Amino acid sequence: MILATYNWPEALTAVLHGLSSQTDRNFEVVIADDGSDEPTTDVIGTARDRLPIRHVWHEHRGFRLAEIRNRAILASKGAYCIFLDGDCIPRPSFVAAHRQLAEPGWYVQGNRVSLRKEFTGRVLAEQLTPGDWSLPRWWVHRWRRHVSRTAPLITLPLGPLRKRTAQTGEKALGCNQAMWRSDLDRIDGFDAAYVGWGWEDSDVAQRLLHAGVGRKSGRYATAVIHLWHEPHYSRENRLLFETVLADNRVAARRGISALKSENDERTVEPAE
Repeated sequence: MILATYNWPEALTAVLHGLSSQTDRNFEVVIADDGSDEPTTDVIGTARDRLPIRHVWHEHRGFRLAEIRNRAILASKGAYCIFLDGDCIPRPSFVAAHRQLAEPGWYVQGNRVSLRKEFTGRVLAEQLTPGDWSLPRWWVHRWRRHVSRTAPLITLPLGPLRKRTAQTGEKALGCNQAMWRSDLDRIDGFDAAYVGWGWEDSDVAQRLLHAGVGRKSGRYATAVIHLWHEPHYSRENRLLFETVLADNRVAARRGISALKSENDERTVEPAE
């Protein structure tokens, strides 16, 4: 499990609670920290009583999600990487569902439901645990307009239909993706040329497709609960992604191999 975060300890607390409530506990958590301050370290230290955690950190020099994810990949030990964001609460079946869907030659693209702004504030302030809620309770919150939709929270088998999804990296959600480590090595991981918000997740998905790895849908199985935050957009990153669509690129411009060749080591794991 590779969990990205930056300076939102309240949200991270809720996500780590969700991970500690998983029905499948056979996983490690590698936190990809894009330069957070001490409160985030404190949250992680508390959660270590419940979860096996490695905290991978680098200095904050702008939004460098792709790079810190690559650092976390290098620090991970598993053969299969599930990517989750620090503002997305997993339900108890999240890891088990991803494990069931894992298949050589495919990566899994999941989805999410989004909480409204005011309700996100209430969930965090009152330390509510929406990952544990039943579907009828979600329907009530949908009726009250606390959440964008509830259909993704329904569990359906789908079977071979999962491979009939559109084979494109467009609009991929890095907050809920899963990939074999060997496939990530083939494409040299995420592309750290993406600085600023967005499209690094679509990029890695598209390059996997170029490498012959199929996209498998995690809908109606792996949905996560997304906490509200201000929307962002990077036109420069979108233009980078368009070049990947045009040239069938497989390898990252600046991927995991670039970190391996660095002379100065910026990755830090704070003392427990």
